[in-house]
Amino acid sequence: MMKRFCSKERRALSPVFSLALFAAAVLLLLRGAGSVASLSEAERLSAAEQAVRRAAVQCYAVEGIYPPDLGYMREHYGLQVDEERYLVDYRCFASNLTPDITVLPR
Repeated sequence: MMKRFCSKERRALSPVFSLALFAAAVLLLLRGAGSVASLSEAERLSAAEQAVRRAAVQCYAVEGIYPPDLGYMREHYGLQVDEERYLVDYRCFASNLTPDITVLPR
């Protein structure tokens, strides 16, 4: 008769090893999902800032001046920013100078 390559001790460790490997895979999956969520949040923040900049530049292209405030861009250029999620700091120093635009998460 041929001896089996797996001993009884090795067969007993197999479920423990499988369970540990499964737990490690789950942890890696959860960690990856968290990094994807933080990446998409950074992309949303960037998109909000770009929307404010585009509206300001569009106003300058159409009217020849930068808008005085966010309300003007909302009313005349359809700017929409989730203000519950983001804090928008818009400072226009002069009508012909590019405004200082900062968008921060709340």
